[in-house]
This record gives sequence, C-alpha cells and structure tokens, in this order.
Amino acid sequence: MSIKGKLASWFYRMLRPAMIYGYKDNRGNRLKKVRIGSSTFIYGKQNLDLEDDVYIGHHNFIEASNGISIATGCQITNNVTITTHSSHTSVRLYRENYFGNSDMVGYLTGSVSIGEYSFVGPYSTIMPGTKLGKGTLIKAYSYVKGEFPDFAILSGNPAKVVGDVRDLDQVFLDQHPELKESYEKWTR
Repeated sequence: MSIKGKLASWFYRMLRPAMIYGYKDNRGNRLKKVRIGSSTFIYGKQNLDLEDDVYIGHHNFIEASNGISIATGCQITNNVTITTHSSHTSVRLYRENYFGNSDMVGYLTGSVSIGEYSFVGPYSTIMPGTKLGKGTLIKAYSYVKGEFPDFAILSGNPAKVVGDVRDLDQVFLDQHPELKESYEKWTR
C-alpha cells in the first residue's frame, strides 16, 4: 500500500464513529456504564446531568445550556437533537436587530428531563421545557415539547401520547413470568 493509501486508512480509522465507555460527571463521579458515541456533540456539558447506564448513540446534538437531566437506563439513539433554548422565533421577529438584545420576545429556554429507562428514537427533537416520565418511548422522527406521563409512547409532530409501554411489555412478561415481580415494583 502506498504512503498516501496508508495515511488515508489511518485517517479513516481515527475519524470513524466509536463508542466511548465511561463518563465523568459534573460531581467528579466516574459512571462506568455510560456509553456515548464519539460523533455526538454536547454543548454546555457542565449542565448535563447523566445517571449511570445511559446510552447516547452517534450523530446527536445535545445543547444543555439550560440543563438536561437523563436518568438511569435511558437510550438516546442516533441523529437526535435535545435543546434547552430555541431562538428561531426571536430571529424572525427581530431580524437585523437580533444581536445585542436581551430578554427577547419569542426566545424560549427551559431544562429537559428524561425519566429512567426511556428510549428516544432516531431523528427525534426534544425542545426546551420538556419533561418525560420514566419508561417513555419516543418513536422516530418525533418533535417533542411539553410534559408527558410515565410509560407514554409518543409519536408525531407535534408528539402526542399514542400508547402505553406497559401494554408492549406485557407480551414479554407473559412469556417470562420470572421478570414480573421486579417489573411490577418499578412500574408502581
């Protein structure tokens, strides 16, 4: 292989997405079961509160300037956007006068909270001020804004509750009754 070919091969290996195992949180704790894709971009990392056993896949944009909390066991798939501010309305309203203004009309801010063992499908967007209960399942391509109950299945733009994950889980629990006791303690 030529030098140019070897260099290209090395460059590809260095840039291809990989999973990074372990995460040091804002309190200095090492979370050994956290996995984050190397191609995920996190802005405002100091305001990102992760619990252990969180999976964040590849090509995600996580903007945590106003606080994001992701609880144990959550899975954020690929190509997901989670944002704690939204300025597009202000940009339209103020146009050329946008920069330099503070406390602008239409400028949204708010923290995001994702309850334990929730799942965020690919190409979904979670907007400022969103609170997801535990066990939430967000279907792919959903636009999520607001507060949602535990075990909600969310879908659409805007996302609406379209089901309950406990109904999905019941099929597996019927086939594996040894899991029922532990599961029922968690779902109470």
